[in-house]
Amino acid sequence: MIRCENLVKIYKRADLEVVALQGLDLHVEAGELTAIIGNSGSGKSTLLNVLGGLDRPTAGQVTVDGKDLLQISENELVLYKRESVGFVWQNNARNLIPYLTAQENVELPILLKGRRKQIRALEMLDAVGLSHRRKNRLNQLSGGEQQRVAIAIALANHPKLLLADEPTGSVDSNMANQILDLFRNLCRSLGLTIVIVTHDPLLAGKVDRVIAIRDGKTSSEMIRRKSYAQELEELGSGAGAEQPEQSHIEYAVLDRACRLQIPSAYLDAIGMKNKNKIRVTLEEGRIVLSPPQ
Repeated sequence: MIRCENLVKIYKRADLEVVALQGLDLHVEAGELTAIIGNSGSGKSTLLNVLGGLDRPTAGQVTVDGKDLLQISENELVLYKRESVGFVWQNNARNLIPYLTAQENVELPILLKGRRKQIRALEMLDAVGLSHRRKNRLNQLSGGEQQRVAIAIALANHPKLLLADEPTGSVDSNMANQILDLFRNLCRSLGLTIVIVTHDPLLAGKVDRVIAIRDGKTSSEMIRRKSYAQELEELGSGAGAEQPEQSHIEYAVLDRACRLQIPSAYLDAIGMKNKNKIRVTLEEGRIVLSPPQ
């Protein structure tokens, strides 16, 4: 569904250039539920904006659902944003119109397609568990309910890809848990591909893959040891659930030039702070990094 190769995004303001993405590589399969994590300024939101068609990439390759986002025309990009991708923002003011009801908010994007808006809106509100609140305006809904309406809006035009930027950032931990469960159910029932940018550690235990970005590049991936369904089954049988750091295996990611990013804490632990040279040796089938003599 998503393929990024050596993706670069540079923002230019007057004489200032900011390189937000510096040769990022990313592959996401259709139907996969993936989380993107990283510190502020690492390039997470920029990546989401590029995948959503809100920003044009500067260089490299980025293909979503067979569409080359570097090469498509402006008209094709408009259709892509209407039909192929749905967006959920952290700030509900970007998702919702306050003087409309929940149903009217979901109907609004469907008007552009001329579809039977009422039926589709009710289907989507039912999918997110809010059909009983369809006539309520935003001031009558909790923060979690507003975020569910935002998800219904993002799904209104049958997108294949759902992008969510910090979707649990403005709700409590209990509601965040429910929203993450909702994403998983939608992924399975609708065949959606979902990419979530987050700082929420709860995600590590609920998604198929966690991708860490540092300094505009993919630095590591955490991949689930067992399926989420298996873990729920074990929990139901009393076997207990594993912690996120036990349920996933973390791998460093090599780019095309065989470079990888080493966590600074690891380098500090071997006395490499403020040093830029390191010994690399091959010992009994292992690559060993050690400080210079």
